[in-house]
Amino acid sequence: MGYARHWKIAKEVKLSLPIKPNANSDKLAQIDFDFMENFISQLEAYLLVTGLKDYTLTAAEQQALADFENGKVVWGEYNLEKLFGKSTRGKRLKSADRIAGDLPFVTAGEAETGVSAFIGNQVEIFKANTTTIDMFGSAKYRNYDYGGDDHIAVVHTENLNKYAAIFMTSAIHKSSYTGKFSYARNFYAKDADELNIQLPTSNQQPDYSFMEILISAVQKLVIKDVVRYADSKIAATKQVING
Repeated sequence: MGYARHWKIAKEVKLSLPIKPNANSDKLAQIDFDFMENFISQLEAYLLVTGLKDYTLTAAEQQALADFENGKVVWGEYNLEKLFGKSTRGKRLKSADRIAGDLPFVTAGEAETGVSAFIGNQVEIFKANTTTIDMFGSAKYRNYDYGGDDHIAVVHTENLNKYAAIFMTSAIHKSSYTGKFSYARNFYAKDADELNIQLPTSNQQPDYSFMEILISAVQKLVIKDVVRYADSKIAATKQVING
């Protein structure tokens, strides 16, 4: 009886599948299996290359999360300029003067994480793995080379591990984005140099290793459900292809 009921449900389920352009009336022949195979191969390769396939927490990551959640992390206050040297202010480039190109150009604002255009102008290129702070004090991590206008300050975190740099951006944002800065009172590079931030500390020095481990753990927690969802889609598509 249970089998009959489930079979009845299965017969009523409808699936959306990609079809070939200009396909004939044969329903099975319309299904674009080549597209599905290629899509699955690309998705699996992407998850593997980006490292997003692995969401299992290591013992060190579990410990870092436990220490953070249980208030066992020792914190210290550090001046941004003493950690990374003087911040750099971008230069103004009017919209009318921008030439279309491939370089992300960062300005103030939250939309598109502040990237207002892709330009081909000869401007100073800031390195990937740095942090920008806009005129309102909003800090963002940049994992790509970019240009910037005079409404952003660049903090030179490029020598840090990626995960430590992401943690640093969060710590900066917490100290800089307080409502103090606005159109009337802009945040500038000199404000970044004066900024004091709270960081995990070991032997009276920033504990960059802990920062790396903690952010790696957080990333795994975030992607866990996404990867599981992707895996289920991959498995379902493979079943259709091979069935």
